[in-house]
Amino acid sequence: MDHQNPAELRKPYLGAPLRRRDLADRPMAQFHVWFGEAHESGLAEPNAMVLSSVEPSGMPRSRTVLMKGYDATGLRFFTNYTSRKGRALAADPRACVVFPWHAIRRQVLVAGRVERLGDEENDLYFASRPRGSQLGAWASERQSRPVADRAELDRLYRGFDTVWRADEPVPRPSYWGGFRLVPSEVEFWQGGEDRMHDRFRYLWTDGGWVVERLAP
Repeated sequence: MDHQNPAELRKPYLGAPLRRRDLADRPMAQFHVWFGEAHESGLAEPNAMVLSSVEPSGMPRSRTVLMKGYDATGLRFFTNYTSRKGRALAADPRACVVFPWHAIRRQVLVAGRVERLGDEENDLYFASRPRGSQLGAWASERQSRPVADRAELDRLYRGFDTVWRADEPVPRPSYWGGFRLVPSEVEFWQGGEDRMHDRFRYLWTDGGWVVERLAP
């Protein structure tokens, strides 16, 4: 195999350091700044985040999902509630996400508890999706479960495509909706020269948010 040795893959992180005075007092305010900068940098899908949950067996499991909104209360993402991650989050609402913005030498970790969004917010977002994505939600009712082949999925999609006219609204499936990740810990990581990275963690306490620097 003629591949580069992973142990020899190194990228220097050059640029201005991150200091405590650069940070907002609240983590989601700081996230807003960094997310805007990630978007403006031209990163492909800066809203892509790696979501980790805990299986009923105790085994952690990760996958990439797309953040579809955020505010002072946390991050929002949508999925099939009966999918593997949906079932895991229902059994154990603890979750953690990471935004891997390595191209701009940054990453953000958000950990906390998830809560389901209400029907009104779910319906509003589902109605904003392209029709093809709406049909895909119906076709993937058995998300994360085995299927015979791609042809089976295509047949399901074509079948739902005939249920509603092109000019007719597609309703949201009852098994599909959103979660809000309410943070109790948020870490901002910025790559530094010679692996002397800057890391700041926001921790929620009874007295509010506490910010502390972590060793790289």
